[in-house]
Amino acid sequence: MTEPSRSPELTAPDLDFSRGLVPAVVQDAESGQVRMLAYVDEAACRRMAETGLATFHSRSRNGLWQKGETSGNVLRVERLLADCDRDALLIVARPAGPTCHTGADSCFGAAPEARLAFLSRLERVIADRDRTRPEGSYTASLLAGGPPAAARKVAEEALESAFAARFETTERVAEEAADLIYHLLVLLRAREISLDDVLRRLAARHG
Repeated sequence: MTEPSRSPELTAPDLDFSRGLVPAVVQDAESGQVRMLAYVDEAACRRMAETGLATFHSRSRNGLWQKGETSGNVLRVERLLADCDRDALLIVARPAGPTCHTGADSCFGAAPEARLAFLSRLERVIADRDRTRPEGSYTASLLAGGPPAAARKVAEEALESAFAARFETTERVAEEAADLIYHLLVLLRAREISLDDVLRRLAARHG
């Protein structure tokens, strides 16, 4: 298995193991979604700091286990944070696939926040297409036309969304709304406006 790239500052935190194993919550570094809960001992913390891969103490096996060592669905650790009492650990990681043994992303089920975080990922993909302009990319070709091209597509998709809402099925409305949101993100990129800027203004109106 290829060693993950990790921050050189990744170190095992000073946890209090005087009462035994310490609970460890894994949080998705990108979406903030809670992925799983497990337990760590000193050896597991050291291993994580050394490898950059989430490692825990298995109570059933009475030993260390690296998440994803058989499935490949590893958790690449970005930060290890002890709580204020040093008796709990937060593992901020980037998942390489589902985390739960059921095949779900999270052991706690789907969270609306995780779905909304997809908008941020999509914004980054659009930004990457803008920087690299790969041949054959629809997003890159739209951005090459600047704000006018993106604005025309937003107007077109808005009309199609309105038409679907009036005359078509619920599924078609959702499809057209998805197209509208995508093209709006492209327009924001063309105007060098971040999704964060929009959300801050929206929050200020409803705060």
